[in-house]
Amino acid sequence: MAVLRRAPEPLQLPMRIISGEFRRRILLTPADAETTRPIPDRVKESLFGLLRGHCEGATVFDGFAGTGAIGLEAISRGAVHCVCVERDRHVGEILRKNVEALGVEDRCDVVVGDALGPGALARASRPLKLAFLDPPYPLVEDPIGFRRVMTQLGAIIDILTPDGYAVLRTPWPLRHRVAPQPATPDTREPKSFKKKPKDRRSWRKDVPELEPTAAARKARTPRVDKMRDEEVEWLDLDDQGRLIDSEGNVVPDDPFLADAARPHAEFTVPSLVLPNARGPETHEYRGMAVHLYMRK
Repeated sequence: MAVLRRAPEPLQLPMRIISGEFRRRILLTPADAETTRPIPDRVKESLFGLLRGHCEGATVFDGFAGTGAIGLEAISRGAVHCVCVERDRHVGEILRKNVEALGVEDRCDVVVGDALGPGALARASRPLKLAFLDPPYPLVEDPIGFRRVMTQLGAIIDILTPDGYAVLRTPWPLRHRVAPQPATPDTREPKSFKKKPKDRRSWRKDVPELEPTAAARKARTPRVDKMRDEEVEWLDLDDQGRLIDSEGNVVPDDPFLADAARPHAEFTVPSLVLPNARGPETHEYRGMAVHLYMRK
């Protein structure tokens, strides 16, 4: 008799402090990893490698702090004070427990609120040496949300020390979807034609060819096919706008395929440049990137 077995749940690695005073200490996390989208250890280690020598004695602002993986790492590496801002009350309570477990209540303030609001910025230390913004991906993938993030980032850079850094984490590549323009109806008056007895089909040459509507293009090319070894492989788009094959593997960028796969949608690349900042210095890590800024 066949026995059905439940598929094993994906293994969730615990969040931990990588280096410093609290090295290898485990942090409490929500049961659902998607709630906070924790930064992978390899990315965190690389980031603090870039900031080597800047944590000792630093004041830190950690926006979208989650369970404190970044802010508490900075504390462990010698930061004297950190303000951690987290909007979700449940996650904020977990963050408080992590602060208490490490015994750093005098060095870390937990603020439950909007990291993009004026209240959060008012709590940041002055002068500020390090600032981290790790907003949810859907927020920066939305043009309005992205502008809010960049506005707050610019305000944070204004209070940085001359040798301070602000760090922004985003999905990569970062693209904004542009809604297709609605098809405009053809308002031209119909043209009258007179058939000639000798050539009854010559009148067809004068008929203007209209561009197909967006709906017609969509119906005509719903997906893209690419010839490989005389076989057809169907390509699609993932949630970041990248081309993927039938197995979910990302296909290398091909402008022709990208344009063909998006007949009724366009993407724009938002600017990460700020007028009051030097940078960004971008470091890519397979689907995500960290951007480093300094004050001009």
